[in-house]
Amino acid sequence: MMKGTTKALFTGMAAASLLLVGCAGQIDNTRGKATVYEDASTTGRVGGVGIESQDIVAITDQMMRDMLANRMLAGRDIPPRIIIDNAYMRNESSSVVNTNMLTDRLRIELNRASNGRMIFVGREYAGMVQQERDLKRDGAVDGGTIRSTVAQAGADYRLAGRITSLDASDRSDGTQSRYSQISFEMVDMELGTIVWSGLYEMRKAGRDDVVYR
Repeated sequence: MMKGTTKALFTGMAAASLLLVGCAGQIDNTRGKATVYEDASTTGRVGGVGIESQDIVAITDQMMRDMLANRMLAGRDIPPRIIIDNAYMRNESSSVVNTNMLTDRLRIELNRASNGRMIFVGREYAGMVQQERDLKRDGAVDGGTIRSTVAQAGADYRLAGRITSLDASDRSDGTQSRYSQISFEMVDMELGTIVWSGLYEMRKAGRDDVVYR
């Protein structure tokens, strides 16, 4: 009886080993392609009809040049205080895009290029600033080396904008088309008037199977 049990156990183990070998032969062990760096301002190897890196670079570069040419923004004797963040930048399009990528790049490039002609208020950092101000006024830390002010900086202008799109598809061959419109406007924070507007438009078409995250 023991011999029969041992033989059956050995047979089962052998069958399991053959099964594992067979499965291993079906596994795709092909080595992946090496990661390569691509120019963010050009079309990459993976692309679709959505808003991509080259579009973000082109959009923000165009808006930056246009804003620097506006005398109300970049030609005042006293540089205006400006807020540029994504708090009022709405994405109503079918494209998946982090609007921070647009506003962050625009603000940073403007701050560098304006060379003091614009002053940028970091409103999203107001909590951090207020915490430090409270520590100074409570005597927990000294007053620093710059200045002491009654309040944080108020803004003269603030950026707002919207991303919209219009999609179409050809069912016969799967081609998709997307017209995207990205608008930017600088709003006077006392009157509510719009002192500058910028618009970027583009249309892309292709058999899009790219997934944006």
